[in-house]
Amino acid sequence: MAYKSLRDFVNLLESKGLLKRIKTEVSSDLEITEITDRVSKEVGPALLFENVKGAEFPVLINAFGSYERMEMALEVDDLDDIGERIMEVLEFPDPKDQGFFSKLKVLPKLKEVSDYFPKTIKRAPCQEVVKMEPNLSELPILKCWPEDGGKFITLPLVFSENPETGIPNAGMYRLHVYDDQTTGMHWHMHKDGADTYRGHESKDERMEVAVALGGDPATIYSATAPLPKQIGEMLFAGFLRKEPVEMVKGKTVDIKVPANAEIVIEGYVDPYERRIEGPFGDHTGYYSLADEYPVFHVTCITHRKDAIYPTTIVGKPPMEDCYMAKATERIFLPLLKLQLPEVVDMNLPLEGVFHNCAILSIDKQYPGHAQKVMNAVWGMGQMMFTKMVVIVDKDVDVQNLSEVAWKVFNNIDAERDLTVVKGPLDILDHASPRPNYGSKLGIDATQAWPGEGHKREWPNEIEMSQEIKDLVDKKWEEYGLED
Repeated sequence: MAYKSLRDFVNLLESKGLLKRIKTEVSSDLEITEITDRVSKEVGPALLFENVKGAEFPVLINAFGSYERMEMALEVDDLDDIGERIMEVLEFPDPKDQGFFSKLKVLPKLKEVSDYFPKTIKRAPCQEVVKMEPNLSELPILKCWPEDGGKFITLPLVFSENPETGIPNAGMYRLHVYDDQTTGMHWHMHKDGADTYRGHESKDERMEVAVALGGDPATIYSATAPLPKQIGEMLFAGFLRKEPVEMVKGKTVDIKVPANAEIVIEGYVDPYERRIEGPFGDHTGYYSLADEYPVFHVTCITHRKDAIYPTTIVGKPPMEDCYMAKATERIFLPLLKLQLPEVVDMNLPLEGVFHNCAILSIDKQYPGHAQKVMNAVWGMGQMMFTKMVVIVDKDVDVQNLSEVAWKVFNNIDAERDLTVVKGPLDILDHASPRPNYGSKLGIDATQAWPGEGHKREWPNEIEMSQEIKDLVDKKWEEYGLED
């Protein structure tokens, strides 16, 4: 059975010894960050700070900060299982079979998907307390790092609707708190939230927004997922949960939010209104620079009577967000393989902070195959931001960075195997001469073929004979090396 709410997940973590309650008084100004950063670097437990100075709500952080907890959050034994489920739903009938029975085979899958559409209810836990004179200072919002421009809401589910189609969108965009009733809205220009905002801007009308904090783990994760616009995040959350997400209409906005959220902040964004947002200690490990962003005006705050304030910090990896990103890597790998069947595996290393490096192994079939794959990757959704794409042969374990580095350092000829292209970059990239646009590097570390200009013999890798390996296995204890 799916988690009903965030507290169900908290209770499970605690029962398994994966959550630590902190009863000592702590400050939301830097102190929680320093504690959590130390715990994150050791892949330590989730933390529930029960005594935050000046706040009535406890703070939950690092709840998703390990592979084990991400698997528990999404209720799977292995994150790859979700990708396999997606492919089962997307399985196409045999093109040769156009008959009636072939179509019937698809119907149960369509019925399964329809069962996951969000369900609207009238009364919700997230609206047990309604505050029509909202005050953000009542929430234990963190100042994460010393040079941050202020306090930031870092784990928000930001809900809005497309003005033309009415299609809802949920994304995770940080909010820089300016005062008790206004924040910045960090919509990157390439994100769906920013696109929706531009639609309202063109109509010169206010854009209603609702920000949910908490909810069941699958719902929180889904706001980060790189989904096509045609697939709603709450539908995807229902798919992950195998149960629909219950939604409720806001008190002051015509926007629906997860009914089992902990806290909901309602409001609006005015067209053309901008204010400096940032700087902010970001997941790159550097401060993202201050810039102008839309302003979110708060009209109402609702919450559970015993609400938990969920949050996260980002910075030099590994951090909690790294494991959410690795879940995305495993969940959406089968979809990438659907478009690029030559891909064997992919690794988005933590050090690449999601958008700086992708390592792919391929079943190479022809000269230039690696270049074909790297160009295809740069043409796929949010992977267009990938600053470095490394391609290796199918027998290379891309999860083993030492093995990948050995192949790259030994196999490439710089002139032949490095490909530089220009295109859009993530707005957080600070190395490019211009914001949002710059160079990207492809590295072909596959074995070079004669058709690629390599006329010399390619050497064999050093490998011991199987006969000697078996002999040593049998005699291992005799060598006295077992310790």
